[in-house]
Amino acid sequence: MTISSDEHDSALEQAIRLVLAYLPQDRQATPTEVAKGVDMVWIMQHSQGLVLEKELLLKEIQSRVVVWQDDSVGLKDDRNHIEWLTEAQLERSWDFWDRYRRYLEDVRLMPPRVVRKLDQSTGRVLRQLEDPRRPGPWRRTGMVVGQVQSGKTGNFIGLACKAADAGYKLIVILAGIHNSLRSQTQLRVDEGLLGFDTQYQHRYDEATKTARIGVGVMPGVKRLKIASLTNSAENGDFRRDIATKINLPIGDYPVVLVIKKHRSILEYVRKWIVEVDGELKGDGKTKIVRDIPLLVIDDEADHASVDTSKDDETDPTKINAAIRHLLNSFEKAAYVGYTATPFANIYIKPKADHDLFGLDLFPESFIESLHAPSNYLGPERVFGLSRTDDEDVEPLPIFRAVEDHESWMPPKHKKEWVPQEEDFPRSLREALHAFVLTCAARAARGQDKQHSSMLVHVTRLVNVQNRVREQIDDYIGLMRDRLRDTMSDQATKVLTELRDLWESDFVPTSEKCGTEGDLSTTWNAVEKNLRATLLKIQVRAINGSSRDALEYYEQRKKGMSVIAVGGDRLSRGLTLEGLSVSYYLRASNTYDTLLQMGRWFGYRPRYEDLCRLYTTWDLWNAYAEITAADNELRRDFEAMADMGAAPESFGLRVRTSSAGLTVTAANKMRRGVKVRLSYSGELPETTTFSLRPDVVRRNFDNLERFVTSLDERSSAEEDLTSLVWKDIPAADIIDNFLEGYVPDRGSYRVRPALIAEYVRRCAALGELTRWTIRLVGTPTGEPFKVAAHTRTLVKRSRPKGHVDEADRYTIKRVLSPADEGRDLPRSLFEKALEATKLARAREAERTGKDAVPTVPTGEPLRRFRPVDQPLLLIYPIKHPDWAPDKQLPPLIGFAISFPFSAHPTETEYVVNEIWRQQGLDIYDEADAE
Repeated sequence: MTISSDEHDSALEQAIRLVLAYLPQDRQATPTEVAKGVDMVWIMQHSQGLVLEKELLLKEIQSRVVVWQDDSVGLKDDRNHIEWLTEAQLERSWDFWDRYRRYLEDVRLMPPRVVRKLDQSTGRVLRQLEDPRRPGPWRRTGMVVGQVQSGKTGNFIGLACKAADAGYKLIVILAGIHNSLRSQTQLRVDEGLLGFDTQYQHRYDEATKTARIGVGVMPGVKRLKIASLTNSAENGDFRRDIATKINLPIGDYPVVLVIKKHRSILEYVRKWIVEVDGELKGDGKTKIVRDIPLLVIDDEADHASVDTSKDDETDPTKINAAIRHLLNSFEKAAYVGYTATPFANIYIKPKADHDLFGLDLFPESFIESLHAPSNYLGPERVFGLSRTDDEDVEPLPIFRAVEDHESWMPPKHKKEWVPQEEDFPRSLREALHAFVLTCAARAARGQDKQHSSMLVHVTRLVNVQNRVREQIDDYIGLMRDRLRDTMSDQATKVLTELRDLWESDFVPTSEKCGTEGDLSTTWNAVEKNLRATLLKIQVRAINGSSRDALEYYEQRKKGMSVIAVGGDRLSRGLTLEGLSVSYYLRASNTYDTLLQMGRWFGYRPRYEDLCRLYTTWDLWNAYAEITAADNELRRDFEAMADMGAAPESFGLRVRTSSAGLTVTAANKMRRGVKVRLSYSGELPETTTFSLRPDVVRRNFDNLERFVTSLDERSSAEEDLTSLVWKDIPAADIIDNFLEGYVPDRGSYRVRPALIAEYVRRCAALGELTRWTIRLVGTPTGEPFKVAAHTRTLVKRSRPKGHVDEADRYTIKRVLSPADEGRDLPRSLFEKALEATKLARAREAERTGKDAVPTVPTGEPLRRFRPVDQPLLLIYPIKHPDWAPDKQLPPLIGFAISFPFSAHPTETEYVVNEIWRQQGLDIYDEADAE
């Protein structure tokens, strides 16, 4: 029996549901159970004439059941909060949530364990909000932190469902600053919460079968009372005339608004609801809404929502003021910000208040951190970063260096710039070829009806984006035309180029990815789909001047293949469905802007091995470093959660941490002229080194002078293969080492000038006054002479999968973890080791990776380090081009083990001048589009 493609897809989905229903729901299914379930369902469908490929069904099931997800963790402040949810879960119906849960499991085929974690995390957030039935006044402000493209939208829709069930009557979702993101978010809300298409109806009782979508078309579902005054069209934002005309009974059942973060729209919403349902306050002048509990969900909460005014005497910036004014106009109000980059929100001053607009949006009530599921292609997997000192993670082999773009797209250009076709980069042509191959390979794997996208982000200027779109469209059209004549020389040339790339790049990459790849995809299978693939590809400019849009929903049945050329609109919240190839040149100096631009993170079931990231070495190294800093702050967060700390404590930690120093734009720090910089409890270490001969020589000469000065002060002790000097004053460290050290330009965090300033401040308070210096060597290293000593070089390995630039050398770590505790007295060493074991045991509970440490490391060690006794470790590293006849000086790396300060809040100082000296000036987002 021959079945159509649509029938095959329907049969496959039905088979997936049946197998998942058969497997255990309370634990991880074993491989034997998975194979048995697949066999049983395959035989059953085969007997009904539905011929499915068993291997395909098995892979689909494996991609779902092997997924695991850690519990979310959080900080909370329960002052003025009354626990309510335990009792409410028994008394109230949870129809919106039950409907959404069924939709995720039965329609979206989301892994059941992930849905259960979503239930738990949204329950934890709802518990921290106030009971909407509690008499007012009350207000709760919180934040939920997840990784870029990791499922935050699905989480806040789940929260909105539960909030509607609990009794929140007005739910306002702030969805970015662009129509495209607002429209995309509204569509997700239509599918997951409302159950009807808002372009055709506004309230539940207008429903027709043709307007029902998502949760509304599942068999046996209730038609739940709910309404929306916004719709999913590009121009479907809130309008007062429509709200007045519809005249909804606000307070009878939930009303949902999905609006842009625009001052006027926020003010329209506020005035509309206050005029209709507001009551005069005691002053007889202003109105407040008393009996309608409000929930504001702020997507991308670090973007546009943060007050960037300069001081407390200045009125807050317009969007921030409008959000606060809306909340302040309700007696019962809750605010939850969602973001992957919470740093700007953490810099908000707690308790900042305004007579008219009310309290600022610091998440004083709670912060919840979501862990991404194991099938998330995130920064750690892309860059090969580990959470522990002894774990070695190999990055996915998807990075391709771009080094030929500057004549076509200079780093600094104006809107009049016209990229010349003769300069069209070979790397961009290769990226376009890679996208064509990826689409064809996915079609060969049965994914031809799923969306495929490519991101081209090379400029923030709209006019230049449009010219780039035209060039790419011409190139794709040329490929299409050349392949049309199958017998021509031009067709042969194109096919040869594509096959060469497939065999030289895709085949070995899929082999390296192992189970993530589908090694059965052959060139012959790919070639058969090339012409159809090229016909399907569209090239779109996604920016303010273009009418292009991404019609993923409209083309959901046949799948859309699109090359999206854009800038800021592609950098915030907007999801590129099926993103596989990214060509990315855009630079920024701030952590949060860079992380948000990483649209290539997300979920790539059965095509991870086909994904490619084309970018520059500078951006690759910057991403690796900021991801490490982000991970450090997340570990701090988890440690504080274990201790039961409040959000304000974590806010202080971020505001003082070196990891937090450049995580966000200076204006978002608000009082950014002053920064509380602290290396308290941290270990700054050099991992990138300039190979410029003058820099290498300067750093070695700096070491020679330093060692000479140390010898003049005291005699060095031999300890294993190291030289050790003790009780060295802070001034010597600053004057004779830090101030003369030249860092690599790509090092965001190891800034000797900032470290030196921190040491000065602490020394003035009686801390960091007795330094131990360890010049590290190895028994088998090549000898070299420094000052009056003959020592040996150490070797350091590159990160797995890393290839260096011509003038830069990158290593995984400079520190040998055992070195950090060698100077501790035995009693403190043993205590630090026990603390390290305890911390590692907690990590093992989360990850299942159990390893018992034999030496103290990391933060547990630094908690036991005496506050006046920091450790400076210096590593003379063998130059990558070293040879006996070249006489190359070693690369000088260092790490500093800082104890926890007793005065971390007293090291505030003006850093603007140092920022300028160190190249840390900030990119301003408010520019192009």
